[in-house]
Amino acid sequence: MDRNTVSVEKDISCDDFQAQVEDVLIRHKSILDITTKLDEYTSRINRAVIKSVTYCGCIEIHATKQDYNKESLEEIKNNMENHVKGSLCPSCREILEEEIGAYIFYLSALCNTLDINLSEAVLKEYGNMKTLGIFSLK
Repeated sequence: MDRNTVSVEKDISCDDFQAQVEDVLIRHKSILDITTKLDEYTSRINRAVIKSVTYCGCIEIHATKQDYNKESLEEIKNNMENHVKGSLCPSCREILEEEIGAYIFYLSALCNTLDINLSEAVLKEYGNMKTLGIFSLK
């Protein structure tokens, strides 16, 4: 699927995605398979990020100590660094999108297995963020 197809279908809901996962998941239906697949794709995402730095070089990581010595949480928030310099090239972006997509697939499968609605989980987290704002401290 190319980027143009994705942009046309950008309004897919979590519920639609979760239902599609339920329809297509056959081989890794066990909760044991699902949780190990989540671990696998976490590792694959991490590996893709690292390869973007060490192999491709489209991004660089310049990590330094974060400065928490500010007057307010707002100042701390505004002065935190993500340590990433540059931006992903199209190739690295595509790889990361695939790995993240697969992770979300297995996250949806876990939700299905445990009878958790992914949309509701996202909405609850969104509600907490809206209510607590920067005080959620994540």
